[in-house]
Amino acid sequence: MRSVSDETASQDSSDEATGDPREPSALPEGFAQRFAEHLSAIQTAAATGETDAPRSRPTVMVMAFEGWNDAGAAASSAVRAVGQACGAELIGKVEDEGYYDYQFSRPKIRSTGGHREIIWPSTKIYRARPPRAAVDLLLVHGVEPSFRWQAFTADLLTRAAENDVSGIILVGALLADVPHTRPIPASLSSEDAALQEILDIDEPTYEGPTGIVGVLAHTAAQAGLPAVSLWAAVPHYVGQAPSPKAQLAIMRELEDLLGLTLDESEVVEDAEAWERGVDDLAEEDAEIADYVKRLEEATDTTNLPEASGEAIAQEFERYLRRRKRPES
Repeated sequence: MRSVSDETASQDSSDEATGDPREPSALPEGFAQRFAEHLSAIQTAAATGETDAPRSRPTVMVMAFEGWNDAGAAASSAVRAVGQACGAELIGKVEDEGYYDYQFSRPKIRSTGGHREIIWPSTKIYRARPPRAAVDLLLVHGVEPSFRWQAFTADLLTRAAENDVSGIILVGALLADVPHTRPIPASLSSEDAALQEILDIDEPTYEGPTGIVGVLAHTAAQAGLPAVSLWAAVPHYVGQAPSPKAQLAIMRELEDLLGLTLDESEVVEDAEAWERGVDDLAEEDAEIADYVKRLEEATDTTNLPEASGEAIAQEFERYLRRRKRPES
């Protein structure tokens, strides 16, 4: 089974997991459709007490936050890129100054056409209706709050209720002992027993310090709102932003989970350039090169028993979706 925790280990020990651009994780057949059908049933039951399919597509809220849960800015970049690809429109903000420490998350001054304004730290909420997808999206990204996490969590879950959200996906990125030369594994988990069975994933097992992503995932589950945590890892020896290879891994997992068809060509180019750059860095430092080689050997040994058939099938499904995408 595929597994993940809201953090597979704390950031201090650099133990968290990853996802990869070139080789997606194997997912059960009809993954996106079964996820959507499950959320549809929940939506209908909540609205009418019936079990037939609802008249409208279920809405899924996808969230990522800059900060402790966003190694290499991979998670927030991925959610932002999904919004851009889907033509998402801004519908709201969470910007209560009581949530942020402005000495840590400083406001920015921007000048546009001679007009200057201050951009305050906030969490933005976007709505998107991707063509041919099984769900509508509410995309949330911003800065992890410094204060009043319980109030912040309640605020976002209230927004979810106001927008008839049927399920939530919490996205994070972490530092891990993984080589930059191999597919970045992405993993899923959920506290919801039905989603564990439908998506063939495990419940989270991590115990320790957590970020706002972990708090939101647990609080949503406690409130009866199905939530899935998606984590990807960034090689800890190149953990600075940007990390386009991990970003691409997250985007592809979201494609599979939500049945999306995204234009990833620019991110693919960035990921390839990033990998070449790290290759050059390793070639110039024998110690780093030796360390990368040991990570490669450990990764290859761990992954050797796994069959690649499901991963190939998943990539083929993605290819077919792209062929059906209308020309822009």
